Amino acid sequence: MANILSQDTRRAAGLLTPAYLWLTVAIFLPLAAMLYFSFLSDVPFGPEADWYYTSENYRAFFETGTYASLLWKSIKLGLTVTVICVLLGFPCALVLAKVIQGRSREALFLLIILPFWSNSLVRIFSWAIVLRGNGVLELAVNWVLPFDIRLGLMFTPTAVVIGLVHSYLPYVILTSYLALQAIDNSLIEAARSMGAKRLTILWRIILPLSMPGLLAGAVLIFVPVVGSFMEPRILGGRFGTYYGTVIEDQFTAVFNWPLGAALSFILLAVVLVILALSSPILRKART
Repeated sequence: MANILSQDTRRAAGLLTPAYLWLTVAIFLPLAAMLYFSFLSDVPFGPEADWYYTSENYRAFFETGTYASLLWKSIKLGLTVTVICVLLGFPCALVLAKVIQGRSREALFLLIILPFWSNSLVRIFSWAIVLRGNGVLELAVNWVLPFDIRLGLMFTPTAVVIGLVHSYLPYVILTSYLALQAIDNSLIEAARSMGAKRLTILWRIILPLSMPGLLAGAVLIFVPVVGSFMEPRILGGRFGTYYGTVIEDQFTAVFNWPLGAALSFILLAVVLVILALSSPILRKART
């Protein structure tokens, strides 16, 4: 018996080793390097680099109120985009899973995953063309309405939200669709035969059973949106300064890698705390 267990253990270790090696090389080593940089006074590059260990980078976050306000602004942006994606994506997933069949479903799936086939910068600049003054959207609205109207959506927080929703909406649709597909249709038919109304079936059967996929999609959206910087920088203009753009500036413009690394780890810690605090609610929702 012990010999069989040891063989199973070795077989499992052999199968899991490539995955753990990939996680170590692609995630843990870069995170360890970033953590090391966050405690330095300057980048240790070149023979003339004058650096020492310090906690000033973390202290700067608490002493400078701008960083905290931008972090809160990014968290609100993440919550806004997540809520909009859930409200838009779950009904789409429900229709795909329980209403549409055959070739129509395949065509809609193609439209949903189409954004993944294009570069993110292409998507963002496409929205810039649509939302700018005298852009596609404004010209279309003025063509329909009998009077002239100026939307003024470009370089606003609304433009940032639109760009982010377009980029991350497929995540919640796909995860919710997989959860909805796993629901046995006989449960829905049984509820209908008992006289349950559509809203009752949705609230008492479909939504609780599909909650794991819905929550997975919400987490996949919230975490990257909080640290996003491309959409705010291109679509937000002077309103596009968020926590992610400040971190990106530290690495690319200011070349202050230690401060950028410290701000990144603070963001990681805040996101982990938010997920930990919400885990009891999420666990209760799943049950």
